[in-house]
Amino acid sequence: MFQSPGEVAFYIFGYPVFFYGIILAFSILVGVYCSYKLYKNFYSYNQASLIIDFSPIIIAIGIVGARLYYCLVNFSYYAEHPFEIFYVRQGGLSIHGMIIIGILALYFIARKYKMSFLKLMDVFLCSTALAQSIGRWGNFFNSEAFGLPTDLPWKLFIPISHRPIDYINVEYFHPTFLYESILDLAIFLILVFLFPKLSKKPGTIACLYLILYSVVRIFIEQIRVDSVLDIAGVHIAQLVSICIIIFALFFMFILHLKNKS
Repeated sequence: MFQSPGEVAFYIFGYPVFFYGIILAFSILVGVYCSYKLYKNFYSYNQASLIIDFSPIIIAIGIVGARLYYCLVNFSYYAEHPFEIFYVRQGGLSIHGMIIIGILALYFIARKYKMSFLKLMDVFLCSTALAQSIGRWGNFFNSEAFGLPTDLPWKLFIPISHRPIDYINVEYFHPTFLYESILDLAIFLILVFLFPKLSKKPGTIACLYLILYSVVRIFIEQIRVDSVLDIAGVHIAQLVSICIIIFALFFMFILHLKNKS
C-alpha cells in the first residue's frame, strides 16, 4: 500500500518547502543534463554546451505553457478567480501545455542559435520522458493524479480531503502516478536504445516520443478520476493525445518523404 507522508518536506524560516517542488526541480535538472549528453554524443560535441546556456529559457517558457494550458482547461474557475492564475504554488501544471509551448520555443531557439530544430526536439523530448518519470512522484506526495478505487496490493491511500465527492467514503485508489512513471521510464529506455540508429533521421525520435506518450496518456486517463475537463464524455487529455498522435504520424510521413528525396 502507498500513502503519502504529506506535501511539505521541511520549513525554512516558517515557509514550507514542498516535495512537489523539490521533485520537479530535480526532474528538470536531470532532463536538461540528459538533453546535453544526448546532443553531445549523437549530434554535435561543439554545440552541446549551448543547451546548458539556453535551458533556463526553455524551462521558464515550458512552465508558463504548462500553467496557461491548465488554466485554459479550467477556464470557468479561473475566469472567476483570474489572480489565482499566478498562484503556481497551489499546483496546476499540464504536461501537454509544456510540450506544445516547449516545441514552439525550441523552434525559435534553434533559429537564434543556428542549431537543428529537429535534433533539438529529439534530445529534449527523449529527455522529457525521463523527467516525467521522476516528476510524477510529485503527484504522490500531493495525493493527486490517482485512479479509480481498487483493493490491489499496490493500492494508494488518499486522505479524505483529497477525494472526489463521488468517492468520499473510499480510501484506496489506483496509483496512476506510479503507472505513468513506470511507462514514461520505459519510453525513455526505448528511445535511448533506438537513438544510435534513428539519430541519423532527425525528428524521428521526437515523433516516437509524442506517439508513445500519447498512447500512455490515453490509457492512464481511462482510469483517472481527477481529469480536469470532459468533452462529450471524453477526457480533454485523451482528445489532445489523439491530435498529437495524428500530428506526429503526419510529421513522420513528411520526414520519410524528405529522407527519400
